[in-house]
Amino acid sequence: MTRPRKPAPRPDRRTVLGAGLGLAAGAGLGSCTSAPMSTTENLSADELDALLPSLRDRSGEVRPIAADERAARRARLGQLLGEEHLDALLVEPGSTMTYLTGVSWGTSERLFALVALADGTGFWLVPAFEAPRASEVLAKAGVGDMPLVRWQEDQYAFAPLAAALTERKVERIGIEPQVRYFAANRLAEAFGAEHVASGATATRRLRGVKDEHEIALLRAANELTQQAIGAVADVLRPGLTDRQIGALVRRAQERLGLRDVWVLPLIGDTAALPHGGPVGRELRSGDLLLVDTGGALHGYQSDETRTWIFDGQPGLDVARAWNVVRDAQRKAFATIRPGVHCKEIDAAARGVISSSGFGTGYSAFAHRLGHGIGLDGHEGPYFDGGSEVALEPGMTFSDEPGIYLPGRLGIRLEDVVLVTPDGADHFGKWQESPVHPL
Repeated sequence: MTRPRKPAPRPDRRTVLGAGLGLAAGAGLGSCTSAPMSTTENLSADELDALLPSLRDRSGEVRPIAADERAARRARLGQLLGEEHLDALLVEPGSTMTYLTGVSWGTSERLFALVALADGTGFWLVPAFEAPRASEVLAKAGVGDMPLVRWQEDQYAFAPLAAALTERKVERIGIEPQVRYFAANRLAEAFGAEHVASGATATRRLRGVKDEHEIALLRAANELTQQAIGAVADVLRPGLTDRQIGALVRRAQERLGLRDVWVLPLIGDTAALPHGGPVGRELRSGDLLLVDTGGALHGYQSDETRTWIFDGQPGLDVARAWNVVRDAQRKAFATIRPGVHCKEIDAAARGVISSSGFGTGYSAFAHRLGHGIGLDGHEGPYFDGGSEVALEPGMTFSDEPGIYLPGRLGIRLEDVVLVTPDGADHFGKWQESPVHPL
């Protein structure tokens, strides 16, 4: 085991992004002594940027999803609806609407929705007074040619929606999983419960398998998050609080071009709570540090976790647990291939942890192995012990085993993995040692 890397006396350059996507880049590593830092809890933007001087926006190096790609998605959804014996899919604002059309719209008691039809066309259900604004938004997204079905305040949405479905000879409409209960229930009353069904399988089949462009976006997002974690690790110093570390990790990702960044920074035994939070604890040499974080690149999400010892060597208990978690993560990865069920991947990781003496079931490894990831940070399918979903090439998941011993330690390692035709790939670099995140 090598000694921990020390912060460099001046910024240097380190390539951490995959050259295959043209994202090889210098990770700006600021000096831990080159700029004064406030002793207050909240670091200013200038203080954060002074520690990360060489990180620059890289979001332009992978293009966003284009309108013609979304049109192809709607055509593919039509095919899937036919295979699932559905004539249409009701979609409220959220990630599936964005996936299909690029449209973002808020939700309220007034139903605004997309109805995607099995012939590849569709229509919009819009409150009548919102129609002018909706027309502008839809035109800007490139879907202004899809007709509007307007409903007035004294009508409510559901009779006009049922009439529009009948007019288009829809016999069976699926409900996208993010649609709220009241909308599905009121539609069943107006259209007939026998004509309303779940659209969950069609949605999972549509979004669960990523195309090459989506994979490029996910790969870049997760590599940038790894770069940010590494850059922050090299400027850490004793006395920083968990909240200040979180601010640094957030700012590093923002400087690299990620948006909607979130950070979970945990020091010492606070990491024994998988979904704990910062408590104002100060970092000391030899402390265990867990950072779970991610952000969005053109809407596509990253989710990376690293656990390491700051400025020191791990004790025997930490080293043993860290190595077991690493072995569990790699065992799960080695088990991934098309046709294997999601539950088998969870079982592979859990078996390593239980056979190493950390308890069976969910005693120390307290959560599922992972989740699908795409436009949503957590989306189906999932690596859990109950999932019968068979893996397909193009599916993407987090692979994140952990060991949590309350009052002692918490260790989690998380990377995003891709199912390939003959096995699996992973985005960025594995963590190789408990003394540094890269």
